[in-house]
Amino acid sequence: MSGFFVTATDTEVGKTMVAGGLAGVLRRRNHDMGVFKPIQSGHLSTNPEGDAARLKLLSGVEDQPELICPYSIEEPIAPLLALRRTGQRVYLRDLVDKYESIKEHHQMLIVEGAGGIAVPYTEDGFVVDLASLLKLPLIIVARPNLGTVNHTLLTIEYARQRGLTIAGVILSGVGKTEIGIPERTNADLITQYSGIPVLGSIPWLGEQPTRDEVLDSFEQNLDFDYIERNLTRSETSSLS
Repeated sequence: MSGFFVTATDTEVGKTMVAGGLAGVLRRRNHDMGVFKPIQSGHLSTNPEGDAARLKLLSGVEDQPELICPYSIEEPIAPLLALRRTGQRVYLRDLVDKYESIKEHHQMLIVEGAGGIAVPYTEDGFVVDLASLLKLPLIIVARPNLGTVNHTLLTIEYARQRGLTIAGVILSGVGKTEIGIPERTNADLITQYSGIPVLGSIPWLGEQPTRDEVLDSFEQNLDFDYIERNLTRSETSSLS
């Protein structure tokens, strides 16, 4: 199985749009790409306003929301706490089992975590622990503005300490606030100090962009030749 694990430097950075948009463009390019968000808090998987529904819409897959997101809770708090407050005890093995199930429907998968990689996720692990088990290269979504170099470098360093492969960084939401010197220089600084490429910067597309607006913007602003090359390479390091 090849694909990517999409994480972020924080919550509300644009991770779901990036995960769904990447899948949608790669499907346009004739890759059999599915999407998987193991745990979602804030909405049930069937809620059209939730992340699972947005992943389904942007990617264009026909999978049912419950397959895309097997564990969902309405309360908008951290996944582990949300699960516990509904009486559920979920372990990493449970998430891997669900991953194995959705793998049967696609040749490749984009997996979206929750918040950043150090978020408590299951009874026995953090988001980073699931990423380690799935062995998919990371794509890190980051804000474009002041402070993002620090957050991104910390995320990269932590991922490296855990032995994860990092495919690249995507800056999301350029232009939502005034564009200044940080927005113009952050990408170069991240690459300079980490050695990890910034795959592009996604402009702010409004609160509810259409699927075509998202996919067209991604194709225009991200390096999909590089992304496809790393997608192919990931086959040798992912779970089979």
